[in-house]
Amino acid sequence: MKPENVLILPGWQNSGPEHWQSRWEALHGFRRVDQHDWMKPRRGDWIARLEDVILGIDGPVVLVAHSLGCILTAAWAEVSRSTGRVQGALLVAPGDPERDELRGLLPSWAPIVRQRLPFPGTLVGSRNDPYCSFDKAQSLAASWGARFVDYGERGHINAESGLGDWPEGVAMLRALAPLQGPQ
Repeated sequence: MKPENVLILPGWQNSGPEHWQSRWEALHGFRRVDQHDWMKPRRGDWIARLEDVILGIDGPVVLVAHSLGCILTAAWAEVSRSTGRVQGALLVAPGDPERDELRGLLPSWAPIVRQRLPFPGTLVGSRNDPYCSFDKAQSLAASWGARFVDYGERGHINAESGLGDWPEGVAMLRALAPLQGPQ
């Protein structure tokens, strides 16, 4: 897999410079799917943007999603005709837009699509994620047909979790798709 075919899908409000997604983009040459509005995300807009990016890439892709990016992956897979291009998805710390405190902030994202993904996936969940309960993360993995990884108590598995370059995550990604070039 060419590094530029690994697509970074940040969640709501994007991933800052110390987030493992941003570090992977800088270190490995992965490509971030930039959204038009990170602060007021609309599901349809985000799905259309992901589709446009995938259609512009030559060859297969791998998705690396965090938080709302995980929910995007499932929503996109439900409606896209390009799912055969995806070799696999690493889904990390899904957000839960069905939670009462998030429904008003992310109105177009509930209900969460719970259809089996048409490509292999690994979902990494944390036991103390403030944005998605551990049980909900396990339930989403089961609905999506993804392998579930219990990552212990690591919060939202973001910059505040102190993961740095997160080599364990890179190993999980490599299990989904062999990567080309220096890693």
